[in-house]
Amino acid sequence: MATSPPPGTVPELTGLLTRVAHVLRTRLTAALAEIGLTPREQCVLVHALQAERTQIQLAELTDTDKTTMVVTIDRLEKAGYAERRPCSTDRRARIIKVTEEGERVAAAGQRIVDRVHAEVIASLGDPAGADFAEALRRLAEGPLAEPVECDRPVRRPRQMTR
Repeated sequence: MATSPPPGTVPELTGLLTRVAHVLRTRLTAALAEIGLTPREQCVLVHALQAERTQIQLAELTDTDKTTMVVTIDRLEKAGYAERRPCSTDRRARIIKVTEEGERVAAAGQRIVDRVHAEVIASLGDPAGADFAEALRRLAEGPLAEPVECDRPVRRPRQMTR
């Protein structure tokens, strides 16, 4: 005999955020595929353009494990968008330098990212879209800025690859 689940007293944020994040990632992935990039590659290019950064620094900034970052940089190098170079401050380290072609594709990718995000925000109408984006920013910079200590590791959602 089936029983009813206990009633929730507040909106079920985890499921809602997980679902919309997944759908947004798939939209972004499909849109960036138009220029042959993945969201991770776009993110790495943008962060590498901002400053001289090593693979490890880029992995931390993009919340990517080291192995995945190596594969991502390999793909960007093969496409001619980035190259590994010696670090100017630490000869043992290698930085990721974005090529001119990489700068061009990163700019095109940013226009795509902006378009997808603008479409989503606009779908809520004014002022709800702007309020929603601001509320998410406040959560990301405030109570949800860092994960809490947890005895059971929480797995990140699996990233789909091409």
